[in-house]
Amino acid sequence: MSSLPKVAWIGLGIMGSPMSENLIKAGYDVTGFTLEQDKLDRLTAAGGTAAASIAEAVRDADVVITMVPASPQVEAIAYGPEGILANVRPGALLVDMSSITPRTSVDLARAAAQKGVRVLDAPVSGGEAGAVEAVLSIMVGGEQADFDHARPVFEALGRTVVLCGPHGSGQTVKAANQLIVAVNIQACAEAVVFLEKSGVDLKAALDVLAGGLAGSTVLTRKKDNFLNRDFAPGFRVDLHHKDMGIVTDAARTVGAALPVGAVVAQLVASLRAQGDGGLDHSALLRAVERLSGAEV
Repeated sequence: MSSLPKVAWIGLGIMGSPMSENLIKAGYDVTGFTLEQDKLDRLTAAGGTAAASIAEAVRDADVVITMVPASPQVEAIAYGPEGILANVRPGALLVDMSSITPRTSVDLARAAAQKGVRVLDAPVSGGEAGAVEAVLSIMVGGEQADFDHARPVFEALGRTVVLCGPHGSGQTVKAANQLIVAVNIQACAEAVVFLEKSGVDLKAALDVLAGGLAGSTVLTRKKDNFLNRDFAPGFRVDLHHKDMGIVTDAARTVGAALPVGAVVAQLVASLRAQGDGGLDHSALLRAVERLSGAEV
């Protein structure tokens, strides 16, 4: 029998599926639940166990990990008679790896404490590729002892794992991350259109830019998306739109001005309104092309 904690995984989407599979590869007993049968089939094919409900998935779990799109989904799976808190055993650790508002994380931790359940908010950065390669950056909010307990799990999923402060801190750092990523993608997209309209060899230009001060993880990971106009979703525009709402609202609450971030948030919203919400966020290139007179 494995001495590793039993894991329940709720949410097997673009990020959740490869992340749960990495835990299975690391030797963890993973029981999963999601709404799509094909995702459950994928989990069982990888060596996990499919559950018929949240209650069934979490009942015997030592650690419950959730990875769902937004705050309403976290609240839906956490609360109520069929939710996590009503069915998980006292003493279990609930790790929410979704990207949600800091307030939702703080409220969840408070509600869970009344049930004897410990909570960490642990959103991630690195996209689908980072999830598949287990090189995610994981920013965590919560108690040090709970973080120490969860560290082996995190280290099976990511390369950079940092406790950022009390409950909600992980989500605050993730909001800042999404601000930086969106502004970076927008700058890269504008550079791509500028370079192409100037007649420069785009591949050569992006290669040399990536090697200098303008280089970034965003440019490295999204370069092929720009070159090939391949916007298959690794991280959907719809989700980045949600995240820009989180960061602009949180910044307003604390009195921080985000002048460039506010403009990029509107550009993301515009891209979504034009029907591109299901594409990868590198599709901000399409918005710049439209503004520059191209038909896309």
